[in-house]
Amino acid sequence: MSDSFSHSLRQLWTLDKFAYSFRVFLAFSGAIALSWSQDQIALAIPLFLGIIASALSETDDNWEGRVRALLVTLICFLVASCSVELLFPWPWLFAPGLALSAFTFIMLGAIEQRYATIASATLILSVYSMINIEQHGGTTDGNFWHQPLLLVGGAAWYGAISVVWCALFSRQPVKQSMAQLYRELGEYLIIKATLFEPLRGIDVESRRVALARQNGRVVTALNQAKEMIFRRLEGQRGSRKLNRYLRLYFIAQDIHERVSASHYPYSALTETFFHHDVLFRCQRLLDQQGRACKRLAKALLLRQPFEHGQSEQALEDLRASIVYLRAQRNPEWTPLLRSLQALGRNLATLEDQLSSAHNPDAVVDQKDASLLDRSPRSFRDAWERIRLNLTPGSPTFRHALRLSTALLVGYGVLHLVHPTQGYWILLTTLFVCRPNFGATRRFLRQRIIGTVVGLVVGWALISLFPNPLLQSLISVVAGVVFFANREKHYVIATAAITTLVLSSFNQVGDGFDLILPRLIDTLIGALISGLAVFFILPDWQGRRLHKVASTALANSTLYLREIIHQYEAGKQDDLAYRLARRNAHNADAALSTVLANMLQEPGHYRKKDADEGFRFLVVSHTLLGYLSALGAHRGALAANESNAESDAEIYAAARRIADRFDAIAANLQSRQPIDDPRGEQNALVAIFEQEPTAAQDDADDERRVIQTQLLHISRQLVPMSEAAARLIARPVETPGEGNGGDEKGDDGKGGDGKGGEGKGGQENSGEKIGGKAAENA
Repeated sequence: MSDSFSHSLRQLWTLDKFAYSFRVFLAFSGAIALSWSQDQIALAIPLFLGIIASALSETDDNWEGRVRALLVTLICFLVASCSVELLFPWPWLFAPGLALSAFTFIMLGAIEQRYATIASATLILSVYSMINIEQHGGTTDGNFWHQPLLLVGGAAWYGAISVVWCALFSRQPVKQSMAQLYRELGEYLIIKATLFEPLRGIDVESRRVALARQNGRVVTALNQAKEMIFRRLEGQRGSRKLNRYLRLYFIAQDIHERVSASHYPYSALTETFFHHDVLFRCQRLLDQQGRACKRLAKALLLRQPFEHGQSEQALEDLRASIVYLRAQRNPEWTPLLRSLQALGRNLATLEDQLSSAHNPDAVVDQKDASLLDRSPRSFRDAWERIRLNLTPGSPTFRHALRLSTALLVGYGVLHLVHPTQGYWILLTTLFVCRPNFGATRRFLRQRIIGTVVGLVVGWALISLFPNPLLQSLISVVAGVVFFANREKHYVIATAAITTLVLSSFNQVGDGFDLILPRLIDTLIGALISGLAVFFILPDWQGRRLHKVASTALANSTLYLREIIHQYEAGKQDDLAYRLARRNAHNADAALSTVLANMLQEPGHYRKKDADEGFRFLVVSHTLLGYLSALGAHRGALAANESNAESDAEIYAAARRIADRFDAIAANLQSRQPIDDPRGEQNALVAIFEQEPTAAQDDADDERRVIQTQLLHISRQLVPMSEAAARLIARPVETPGEGNGGDEKGDDGKGGDGKGGEGKGGQENSGEKIGGKAAENA
């Protein structure tokens, strides 16, 4: 029994939301205990609101960084709460102050994600301050500092718990993020395995789209893991445990490159080897390696042994199948067998990486283990990031203007109709209004459903359990449920926070009176948000699709150039190469996210753009697969004087491919006609189809594999140009509807041109503008 209980606790500890929820539980319990000990249950409401705002502003960091962030957060909270107290009786001053502060705080999000999170939480606390004042009859009771100090006190209480927790368990979030990364890699491998299914007539394109979407999730997990490790490495570079996680991160990067690799068109492999078992062996090996990645994720969390014997056996079966095919000596199979052998070597190296991930301490540290710091280095750097977004073409600027206008309209509506508890209109507007239509529609629907469910559940609970102590416990449980579900189950989270509000406010005598106003205010706020995102500088994804597609192609081209440089200078996993690789995948993930958002937009604006966009995504992801295979084989060729001249010709031809892709990307960006690349493609194909002049040994076989990969890449010129031409064969967007100053740089942070293993793919979706707090509260 004790062993079972201990195992259950260990399983609970591995959940990424357990620690977060437990901290919230401690904070809520402390607030309830204080209010009951003082026999002033009304104290719980401002303390709860402060705790919620503080928990929403929490950023991942080491404990020193969290202390600094907490101090900044508390100062912002105090200034915001005092400003609301000061201006609340003067609507004509309050209204412009509300709009200006909302615009300013959203624009601060252009600096960095942590600033966006803190700024968004500050806006939330401002509305909480309005609700708290309204609960006291719209007056400050003659004590200006009382309510602001309670709100900030609740925030400080949660912040103190957070700092202590971070100091005690600083590496647990890193372990959880690394486990999530390997789970996503495992899912990617399993989806990739379906491409090798030996069936004729399967819809390969739909499977490639699914693969591209999963690639976006892998990229997000890679970026999150990198940020967590980086923030803890500052001043702790010699830490053995942190270096272990850093090695695991680099192993995951290499696995991602290898599993992204494509060595030959799958349709040709299926047609040629349909009556042999080699494709089944490939499929089984990839599937088993994907499951091994998932087992590794679980082993990391539970500190259990990691076993991957099934994938090792699948690898041996694949090798035996390839040896059998080679023994047939069929000359027509020679090009395909080379690719299959290269695939086998690639998967064998991937298996070695899985084995080393079990014991990363035994891995020799790579020469360049640096990570790019994307944080602003000075006030000038921070201001430059904001300045680049001060243009109508920036999604951040549009969202800031849209949200500030929506809040201003909501404030006017609540004064025009004088509804009871009217400030819930502003809270709903703040939570529902998103940077793009698709996200706004999704959260609008979920917010309304969750509110209705929460009101029904809350009404039932406060009716069945009128005891104030029980209602206090219900509030605590509802708060924990909210924070446990706010990222993945927004309907449940909204229902929980609504229940918390009813049970908390009912203890001061007006819980039932809040039900109808909360429902009406939610509907009004949702309507204002929907109209705002539709009419105020709407950010239709199709209007910037060509720019996002151009960025994806341009980053793939930079990746190709860096790969060629590696072949010339020798394999080295330095920062420049890793940045080029990560930027290419970030851009591919950003394109996938934009297309996903487009599917939620009205058909009149989406039209056929999404279909053409997905066709471009398939071609782009195919190109990225060939590039990944080329990158995976770096170091396979040794310098050889007899082949120096032919190698130089190959590298020059590869740069011609890059030049042509750059030209397509530039024309796509500016919506200019794209030249027909067929002549150039035929010339390049002729170069790469030449057999090596030296005797056929292992090195020349490797050289032929490299030429084959470049041949596949060159054959993407025509499909890429045709896909790009279809994207620009639409009416030119109206002025101010571009991507403007928010055109993402390589690091995903605002056009400074610096590469980065950051959150570009994730943030390009536009849903992160304004911070995590607004996204999930």
